[in-house]
Amino acid sequence: MEFMVLRRANQSTERGIQPPALEPGTFLRPSAEAVRLQRRNGAWSELKGPFPPKELVAGFVLLEAESREDIIEQVRWWPLFDSGAVYEIRDAGCPGNCVGFDERGTAAGTLPRRDEALTRYVIFLRSDADAEADAVPPPEVIDVMNAYNEAGVQQGVLLAGEGLKGSGTAARVHYANSKTSVVDGPFTEVKELIAGYWMIQAASREAAIAWAKAYPYPQPGDLTLEIREACERIDHVEFTPEMIKAEERLRAELLEAGLRNAFSKAARGG
Repeated sequence: MEFMVLRRANQSTERGIQPPALEPGTFLRPSAEAVRLQRRNGAWSELKGPFPPKELVAGFVLLEAESREDIIEQVRWWPLFDSGAVYEIRDAGCPGNCVGFDERGTAAGTLPRRDEALTRYVIFLRSDADAEADAVPPPEVIDVMNAYNEAGVQQGVLLAGEGLKGSGTAARVHYANSKTSVVDGPFTEVKELIAGYWMIQAASREAAIAWAKAYPYPQPGDLTLEIREACERIDHVEFTPEMIKAEERLRAELLEAGLRNAFSKAARGG
């Protein structure tokens, strides 16, 4: 199974501080450099950032796991120095037969070509009631979208794309010092959610906006997009011996708490 893990934004990421747990993954520049496109009654409007942190994603990574429980457990053991972070775990894939793609290639076997002279932009499709309900577009609409994706990769524009299932099967892992907690979806604030993304490479933000407006989205009516510039990973400072000891202590506390819970559950008869 494939999952997308999204690092929810906060004041720290909006200052440009990159969370270590997302490596490898895609980190996004603060929303002060972002733009939202709204299509209402067929007409486009643009709204420039910054936007409220609670509505934002700071970065994301696609991961394989055997189950939802397995990916939650993986995320709970990510670096614990990212205190206060919230990681949202979503089922990858969209209703219908739309096909995701990334550096591994498209369904037709076409490999995206990264051009270092161009800037990477992530185009998020903001969620709505239909997306949260996993509404299935007509097959002919999905066919057009898949063909457009394939052509975009062949043209050297598209680098990746994937849909996300509604948040009914999602979870959020909250970090607080040495403790983590898990909150199950669905999440009621739909305006905070993402329904899918495309990563393109373009010479400018204006070119990325033009591409986004021309895409054959499966939604026939109103929709909202968010265009964010992806940035390259920075080298994190190596952990000092003190940081390593603190990390080991935090993980030992987590392991001890997990064992206590397991023994307590066994003593209660499961």
